[in-house]
Amino acid sequence: MYDLLLKGAHVVDPLNGVNGVNDVAVEGGKVAAVGPDLTGPAREVIDVSGWVLQPGIIDSHVHLGSMWGSPYGPRMLAMNGVTTCLDMAGPLDDILEKTPQYGAGLNTAILQFASPPFTFKTNAPSKAEMVELIDKSLAEGALGVKLLGGHYPLTPEVSSTLIKTALERRAYVAWHAGTSAHGSNLEGMIEAVQMADGYPLHLAHINAYCRGAIKNEIDEARTAIELLNANPNIFSESYISPKNGTRLTCGPDGKIQSKVTGNCLRHFGFTEDRDGVRKALLAHKAFAVYDAGGYSDLMTGEDAVKLWESHNTDVGGSFNINPPIPRILLAQVKRPDGAFVVDAISTDGGCIPRNVILSQGLSLVKLDVLTLTEFAQKTSLNPARMLRLTAKGHLSVGADADITIYDYATQTPKMSFVEGRKVLFKGEVLGKNANIICTERGQKAIEARGLKAIVVDPGLPVDRVKAL
Repeated sequence: MYDLLLKGAHVVDPLNGVNGVNDVAVEGGKVAAVGPDLTGPAREVIDVSGWVLQPGIIDSHVHLGSMWGSPYGPRMLAMNGVTTCLDMAGPLDDILEKTPQYGAGLNTAILQFASPPFTFKTNAPSKAEMVELIDKSLAEGALGVKLLGGHYPLTPEVSSTLIKTALERRAYVAWHAGTSAHGSNLEGMIEAVQMADGYPLHLAHINAYCRGAIKNEIDEARTAIELLNANPNIFSESYISPKNGTRLTCGPDGKIQSKVTGNCLRHFGFTEDRDGVRKALLAHKAFAVYDAGGYSDLMTGEDAVKLWESHNTDVGGSFNINPPIPRILLAQVKRPDGAFVVDAISTDGGCIPRNVILSQGLSLVKLDVLTLTEFAQKTSLNPARMLRLTAKGHLSVGADADITIYDYATQTPKMSFVEGRKVLFKGEVLGKNANIICTERGQKAIEARGLKAIVVDPGLPVDRVKAL
């Protein structure tokens, strides 16, 4: 007897070449069968005809830590059809402590931020300090570390050493490009690619380096594509929202702390300080993240200024800074062998309100930028490979029954399942807690919290999938 039988969806499974009306059966949290008109008894049968069913959506760049907006990121992701996510900053303790209440039943990997002034005291930590942070983070359940170079940069030498040290410790390592020498722009990306020096690296949100800061935005996108083509050791994602995510925090001297926020203020003609933020909010060019009661949202204008000032400037923020053409180019372009240059579509969302993989990503399919199969590949199969989740990203018999179902016409999620359990159903998030994707070193710590650990080895090579 099947535990669950999903009837009549348009099933898209890139790995197995499935693209048509089929049923999907689930037993024991695994895919039991995929095919037309499946028969046999099932404990629950759900008619999903008229909708699209694909392997569970994996958002390979999100933010779940309260410091970036709120603790509601997992719920906000679940409401938008996501089943697995990679948090790109932590703080690790904050997310794990809030998971029992806010986890929403997702599979969650967490990268601890390796950046001053948070986890390093200075922008030039010693290698011993790096090893201490990496080992402690892995032991506590992190998948690896992330350099927040665009926001809180380290020196070039330290950045290079940190990447190599993390890889030596078999940690997953990601980088928001930028150092004390080059910022979060095309120059920072060029520097990051050079310093990766053939080592495996997740280079975050490629579109963020193609905003026209150095030269024409289209030329920047083309240069970024050339760099990624020439360096297959680098895995990446890009997002398709015009909004970015940052912090509007100012220091005691009134200067903005995040370099990214400074870039945005400068782009819109404002000074990089308290006065500039205030004027940008009043001009509706900057937005503040606020707690809207169970989810985060954005506000601007006078209300945003009041919120920002009442929190002594320490709030998350956003600017509509990402131009459209680079976002489309980076979503579509392929390597000579057919693999995508930018491996995945992400959101940089979570508790930052721009979880638009379905609501905007499916527009790329309707514009013939991607096929529906390619969309599923970039939102599930490819990011599963990046995270070394061999049992996810496809609907092979025996694979984890992580499933996202959506209405293609309205580009809205209808339901989702993680290991056959309902996460999103009839507009409600039913999932609880989370499965934590970690290394073998963090398994005991995660299980001691009463959570399920999904153990992977970031040191294994990644098999990049050709476009299907």
